[in-house]
Amino acid sequence: MDRDKAYEILNKYVKGEEYIIHSEAVEAIMRKLALRFDPENVELWGITGLLHDLDEERVDWRSDMSLHGPASVDILKNESFGNETLYNGILAHNPLNGYIAKSDMEICILSADPMSGFIMGIAKGYPDKKLRSVKVSSILKRFKEARYCRSANREYMSAIEKLGLSLEEFSTLALEALCEIDERLGL
Repeated sequence: MDRDKAYEILNKYVKGEEYIIHSEAVEAIMRKLALRFDPENVELWGITGLLHDLDEERVDWRSDMSLHGPASVDILKNESFGNETLYNGILAHNPLNGYIAKSDMEICILSADPMSGFIMGIAKGYPDKKLRSVKVSSILKRFKEARYCRSANREYMSAIEKLGLSLEEFSTLALEALCEIDERLGL
């Protein structure tokens, strides 16, 4: 699969800069997770992260979460892009569409999606608004605060533990991934 083609498709269907940034953040975390769990498929994992919210601006998922994911898969099939592994990964990031994560990649994207926003939210709360100022201890502390960033699903983030990766290890890995692209993320 070709990342340049995936990025072209993303920009064809997603116009909001915040969604593009989020997609790139999830891609970065997925690439880092692939190095740990499936090093031969880093590109596939990254592209899955990049395209997971392809339907974000195309369907009214706020009214019906069952649409979010399947609509992305339909778009990709119409573009003749991807394979069943990619499609299932995209479906798995939103269990409310009825697809439950089973494979390592599917569990990873389920966890990476909310973790990306959670860590970026912490950085935005710092005076310098920089990811490099965020400490893993801050991520773990905020994780325990139910009122903090309520929209970041902690159950989904914790799913990574099914693969033997602790929340602390996952936070470290995700923060490293985001710091590697901090300029693109504007943080």
